[in-house]
Amino acid sequence: MRAIEISQPGGPEVLVPVDRPVPEPGAGEVLIKVAAAGVNRPDVFQRKGNYAPPPGASDLPGLEVAGEIVGGDAAAGGFAIGDKVCALVAGGGYAEYCVAPAVQCLPIPKGLSEIEAAGLPETYFTVWSNVFDRGALQEGESLLVHGGASGIGTTAIQLARAMGNPVYATVGSDDRARAVEALGAARGINYKTEDFVEVVRNATNGAGVNVILDMVAGDYINRDMKCLADDGRIVVIALLGGARSEVDGNQILRRRLTLTGSTLRPRPVAFKGAIAKSLRERAWPLLEQGSIKPIVHATFPLEQASAAHAMMEAGENIGKIILTV
Repeated sequence: MRAIEISQPGGPEVLVPVDRPVPEPGAGEVLIKVAAAGVNRPDVFQRKGNYAPPPGASDLPGLEVAGEIVGGDAAAGGFAIGDKVCALVAGGGYAEYCVAPAVQCLPIPKGLSEIEAAGLPETYFTVWSNVFDRGALQEGESLLVHGGASGIGTTAIQLARAMGNPVYATVGSDDRARAVEALGAARGINYKTEDFVEVVRNATNGAGVNVILDMVAGDYINRDMKCLADDGRIVVIALLGGARSEVDGNQILRRRLTLTGSTLRPRPVAFKGAIAKSLRERAWPLLEQGSIKPIVHATFPLEQASAAHAMMEAGENIGKIILTV
């Protein structure tokens, strides 16, 4: 099969097409003939040598795919050979064939293409796990999303709004601010020209937001705390601004704040399967109704994975970048 390999740590040019044997599914796994694969920030980190695959995972990049089940134990996930699915995987998505745990597969929502469906798993699993499970966002509570124009950001905005939550989002330009507002954000905040702390405090009449989804960390953490309502929660999912943060412990104690975080990739299959079940029950009906939708910014043929990575690193995208096979 054709696949994209990381030849050595480095820039987008180290992604090279290779021929690999078709992987063989194990117990509880399916073999998917890939039609499209999503591109995500962790793929970029892995390419640079900063995010090794978990033990037992493919060394090929790619954390989400859509396509057809052509082999393996489909029944373990309630599927059959020939079903069209999208799946969260721990690696191996940049290829013509990919193995996935059956319980981490979801049916392609009615009305969506395989290209659109390939942009669902990584973002929807991540947002559901961190905003609704770990962050415990309740109906009516408010959410601040950093990186609002990213795949994670556009997903979080739409899901939270569909669940009845006001959302604020930081982005890097005025055009992006208008774009996230069109997706349902009450206010898009250009962090390059505006102080998001001041904007959030003003927009909430000084009350602050209940949950913050933060993929920046670094010096954002202390500023996040100034945006929080009492009993508020910060959930960190990436460290684009650096791993070290200065935290005002007095604020945590006095206002009962929670600072937490997670990474999804190394979690057990059963954990991810439980998220898939929640998504199928709560998010998939919204997708099929058209209340929410994956935002696809651009597609590239598999062989042009390096161009897709260059686009992501340039910060040009609003929504997902997808590789087509």
